[in-house]
Amino acid sequence: MAVLAHSDAAGIASRLEAIAVPVYENLREPENGLVMVRGRIGGDGAPFNLGEATSHAPPFGFRARGGLRLHAWPRSAEGAMIALCDALVQSDEFADAVESKVIAPLRTQMISERSERLRKPRRRGSISTRWCAVRAER
Repeated sequence: MAVLAHSDAAGIASRLEAIAVPVYENLREPENGLVMVRGRIGGDGAPFNLGEATSHAPPFGFRARGGLRLHAWPRSAEGAMIALCDALVQSDEFADAVESKVIAPLRTQMISERSERLRKPRRRGSISTRWCAVRAER
């Protein structure tokens, strides 16, 4: 899951094309609603209701042949592909194919990108606009 979470949607989609993904149907439509936000305070950590907040949960549920079912709440199309890969890995029929054709190539790509990034020399003396250093003088 970590490999899929660090990959982009295009990379996952291009590798999923190599697998005969089963036909699936959406089980539910996106939902809007309210959730109760709870908090804890004090020495004993007793819970209290802070209030309500709106939420948007686009459930991704599908049913495929062989009874394979999955319910997930992804935040994007990328999340829907990750949920699909997760469901396929849990099935006996598709687990090996997803591991060898989707996850393994993405893992090797991720490792090579990280090693390339670490191999590049860091520039010294450059100014970063993201951070501001403050020095106290006495």
